[in-house]
Amino acid sequence: MLPVRSIRALRAVDATQSSAHSSAGELIDADPLFVRERTAASDLPDPKPLISNLARSVVEVIAGVRDIEQLSRWVTDDVFRHLLIRTQHAARARQARRRPTRRPNFVELTLRVQDTSENIVDAVVVLDFGARVRAVTVRLEGLDRRWRASAIHVL
Repeated sequence: MLPVRSIRALRAVDATQSSAHSSAGELIDADPLFVRERTAASDLPDPKPLISNLARSVVEVIAGVRDIEQLSRWVTDDVFRHLLIRTQHAARARQARRRPTRRPNFVELTLRVQDTSENIVDAVVVLDFGARVRAVTVRLEGLDRRWRASAIHVL
């Protein structure tokens, strides 16, 4: 796993190398093969199973029982960094309270999906932990012929 500092450095290098100036002075992409391609929702599979699995996986990552690297294919870089920071905070809080890492027991109560545009889907998953009910919001975007989560929040 790369530290956050390394991820930022990689992103800075990628940002400087991915663009060039044309003879007219306008900014152009140096290599169109590496530009993210938007994909319409109609060309992608049903997002409900992915949303349900992502919600469960994010809760397990924050609880410390799942490796965050398992989500890297399904989330954007910004979401990955946000989850990495939140996971580190949760681990420090568990350590300060001297609590062991435990697999969370929960039941998915509801899953609501709303198409917001041609290639974006917003969803809310309500999870029942017994003593507490939490909501996980997910925004999926069709990028490079697959769904990728561009926002995930555990409320």
